[in-house]
Amino acid sequence: MAYAIDRYPCEESPRLGAMTLNPVTESVPRARRWFRKFLTPYQPICSVDDCVLLLSELVTNAVVHGTAEAPWLVRVEWFRVETTALRVAVHNPGLPESVRLRSPDANDAHGRGLLLVDSIADSWHSGPSPFCGTVVSFEMANAWPPS
Repeated sequence: MAYAIDRYPCEESPRLGAMTLNPVTESVPRARRWFRKFLTPYQPICSVDDCVLLLSELVTNAVVHGTAEAPWLVRVEWFRVETTALRVAVHNPGLPESVRLRSPDANDAHGRGLLLVDSIADSWHSGPSPFCGTVVSFEMANAWPPS
């Protein structure tokens, strides 16, 4: 899978939706429900279940690893890119350099979120967020049929 650390790549892409969430564990199922509700009308041909799973992992990581001196929110956005791709981005105030793939032991209860993203998504990105902090995003290359 492709992985990149660079500037945020969604500036020119049409945004399909966005939500802001409190940085609490209850926000993870809320993000799954709302994302599914808002994405389904666009009739993607990629697996919505896979996208919801990856979103869940990224929101969980944002809630667990985001930190800030002042109150903060997790921001989720999704975009249609290059006509057929779907990009989902999750922002939090954490440090971009702290995002990394881990190699958890079989007995470890945590540490597999980005491994799932890396194995299911066509590509993923991590870097500085335009909202300050970190953005982690994934892309599904064939989310819609070609125009």
